[in-house]
Amino acid sequence: MQKKLELLLNAALIDIICKEIDRYGIISFARYMELALYTPELGYYSSNLEKFGKQGDFVTAPEISPLFTRCLSKQIQQIINAIKEADVLEFGAGSGKMALDLLTELEKLDCLPRHYYILELSASLKERQKNLFKKEIPGLFHRIQWLERLPSGFKGAIIANEVIDAMPVHKFNKLNEMYVAKGRGGFIWQEDAPSTPELKQKINAVADMLMNYQAAGYDLSDKYESEINLLLPAWVSTLNQCIDQAIVILLDYGYPQHEYYHPQRSMGTLMCHYQHKAHSDPLILTGLQDITAHVDFSLLAESAIAAGFTVSGYTDQAHFLFNCGLMDLLNSNNTHTAEKFTINQQVKLLTLPSEMGELIKVIALNKNIELNLLGFQNFDKRGKLFQ
Repeated sequence: MQKKLELLLNAALIDIICKEIDRYGIISFARYMELALYTPELGYYSSNLEKFGKQGDFVTAPEISPLFTRCLSKQIQQIINAIKEADVLEFGAGSGKMALDLLTELEKLDCLPRHYYILELSASLKERQKNLFKKEIPGLFHRIQWLERLPSGFKGAIIANEVIDAMPVHKFNKLNEMYVAKGRGGFIWQEDAPSTPELKQKINAVADMLMNYQAAGYDLSDKYESEINLLLPAWVSTLNQCIDQAIVILLDYGYPQHEYYHPQRSMGTLMCHYQHKAHSDPLILTGLQDITAHVDFSLLAESAIAAGFTVSGYTDQAHFLFNCGLMDLLNSNNTHTAEKFTINQQVKLLTLPSEMGELIKVIALNKNIELNLLGFQNFDKRGKLFQ
């Protein structure tokens, strides 16, 4: 039954995308990614297909271990204590696991927000979240509110874990934009002139960077492809406009710009996940697989500053968790040997450089509040954002 549903969703979505390509000849990859992920009822994030956990396609940090959210709660506690009548807003709550653990931990810390807002685009995920909270934390359910759009005059903490990497991106090579077209066996890449002045400017800027790398001795004989999120500046600006006083904590896969467009990353950062298998071809399994592109944290920081934020911290996930007391939580854990082994394996996934530890970065943006944020006390790498 599940396989039949997948095939029906896939066929219906492919038909929609093909009709749009027929209308224009080619479409940008950003448009293809938008349709593949967010077409109502058919896109990956809009359908009823399982996405998270063992039965889905990938696992996020909150689902790996509750220690992740217990550490995050320490940072949120600091923000709530510094802002009167603070709320929490989470973008894309997914399975609801992080919200569940965060509210549970904040209750233990006697530091609950007035409201816990969730901005969720997927109706199926929203329903799943509601069922989870009603079952697990019925006494806190009244604090949780689902939003269709950003609130106004927000005060408190805003969090987004692995959200920005699912925003549609444009794909390009050394000279042109990479579009999506129809081929005999499915969708294919086709290059053409950049579709926007912003993209043309970015391609030229990356070309200049590559020339500098070539002058430094890097071999640029192989083909080069990468991506840019042209929606990011407007997203950050809109976020700023809804805030009166807040700290924004964003966690995602990504790099500062000089690493993002480095010649050693010549195939870009596009990544797809299907049934816990990762690959780099977004033009197959349309609507059935997750598609992400890493975040250019320099672009994010520059956009934030231009919008009116201050960048108050930037580090990797491992150091953020250590700063928020991960080792103290581990040392206070009185469990038997078998459980300790499981917990240690979970912590390795969260903190090792080859796992999530260095691959996921954490950035903090503030508006109208100055705090020496707990999660960035040591190993703050803001300087790397503007190299």
